[in-house]
Amino acid sequence: MPRFDLSPVQLRTYRPTVAEPADFDAFWQRTLDSSRRLAAPAERTRVETPLTLVDVYDLTFSGFGGDRVRGWYVVPAGATGPLPTVVEYNGYGGGRGLPHERLGWAASGYAWVFMDTRGQGSGWGTGGSTPDPHGTGASAPGFMTRGIDDPEQYYYRRVFTDAALLIDAVRAFPEVDADRIAVTGGSQGGGIAIAAAGLTPGLVGVMPDVPFLCHFERAVGLTDSDPYQEIVRYLAVHRDAVTQTFETLSYFDGVNFAARADAPALYSVALMDPVCPPSTVFAAANHHRGGADVVEYAFNEHEGGLGVQWQRQAAWLAERLG
Repeated sequence: MPRFDLSPVQLRTYRPTVAEPADFDAFWQRTLDSSRRLAAPAERTRVETPLTLVDVYDLTFSGFGGDRVRGWYVVPAGATGPLPTVVEYNGYGGGRGLPHERLGWAASGYAWVFMDTRGQGSGWGTGGSTPDPHGTGASAPGFMTRGIDDPEQYYYRRVFTDAALLIDAVRAFPEVDADRIAVTGGSQGGGIAIAAAGLTPGLVGVMPDVPFLCHFERAVGLTDSDPYQEIVRYLAVHRDAVTQTFETLSYFDGVNFAARADAPALYSVALMDPVCPPSTVFAAANHHRGGADVVEYAFNEHEGGLGVQWQRQAAWLAERLG
């Protein structure tokens, strides 16, 4: 599609004021503390695969409310560490899939961890393995409005808590260098990575790729694409819920997490992206506390840079690690 957002020059300085609850930090500290009290040790089970150059583990760890969340843990074959580590989060609707589908980081000498997104995994790809056992009130089809009438019950409270507690678990793995952990992900995964970085100090880098879940109020009014349109459809029916909906979303806005993320970042943005409008990405990048470089793909939509961006991430992270 043609460009529909601010000009490239305007985007590079776009730093809007985004609604932030007065108790944002207290809300998230209480959320993490309560789930950490319920956490059990992570479990890693070696999996036999055709892959001979990496060791693959089926991972289970404690997330929100003590819920057990699945993932993959993959390291170079025979590695004893301590290894620099990349924790990756997934795009909307996808599950953890199969470990051979993403080998770039482990093949480059990193420990690699991939989180299954609770309740998702049936929209594309090769499936997920983690249920979301929590109920919800009235919502539109999809995940964006589940529990949206109350920040305590909102779906992404659980997902973002899972993401932060995964880093807790990974820091204790014997092969992992706890001081050299980076987070990444594309689209929804990019938004989760920003949230994880805002909730977890001491990361070495953050690499959100065409991130979702940023600057909700602008995104919902600017794009006619899903998943943001799930919120539009919900509000078209629940006409009196506008104020509460955006109040809830303010606890989960990537811009607010970026403002707290102390690790340096490499963002990517596609200037023709109809799913995650460019201004919403720049809103987060330009607030990023640790500083952010932004790679622009001028003629791409939501696919962004694909393999080209991964190469840039790999070079950027290697430079960060010296």
